[in-house]
Amino acid sequence: MSNDEELFFGADDEPVKDESESSSVEDAAASDKASAEEPEKEEAVSEDEDEEDEDEEEESSAGSEATNELEARYMSLYAEYDNYRRRTQKEKDNLYADAIASVTKEFLTLVDNLDRAVDGAKKSDENSLEKIIQGMELLGRQAQDTLTKIGVEEITAERGTKFDPNLHDAMMHIDDEELGEQEIAMVFAKGYKYKDRVIRHAQVQVAN
Repeated sequence: MSNDEELFFGADDEPVKDESESSSVEDAAASDKASAEEPEKEEAVSEDEDEEDEDEEEESSAGSEATNELEARYMSLYAEYDNYRRRTQKEKDNLYADAIASVTKEFLTLVDNLDRAVDGAKKSDENSLEKIIQGMELLGRQAQDTLTKIGVEEITAERGTKFDPNLHDAMMHIDDEELGEQEIAMVFAKGYKYKDRVIRHAQVQVAN
């Protein structure tokens, strides 16, 4: 008996099972099982991917709807704000126009009298100077009354009055022994205010 034959027979001449052959059979069976399971796994993976795609589509659709809703709300708010802005601007313009008309109306009588005074001065002779002066003084008082009527007050600024930078504008400084420190020496132009708002500061000369 050859050496190769002795590998397959024992002492009692019984054949010995080939382990490599058994292993090959098991490997083949495992391979067949794996091959059978692969389509099932691929099918399961495909189903999972389909479900994920559907979820993504639903999320995308929901996000798109939310975006459209926000855009619609934004456009609605913008339209409301634009209408409000236009309405308030129109109201402001109307208020301003009413204020201008009201003030102008109060001064029209003064303008008429000023025109009459100019016409009278042209027709008068040299001896009528006193009447012209009286007419101008009357116009000045009428102008002051008109300002008072619309709520405009003259700012107090007389010689000896204490200088107030909130009401007066110092145009010059001089030394004057008759006046105290920071007292008004002369008024160049009257100042006016409406309630607490200064329309024009009084232009003055300040002493010491």
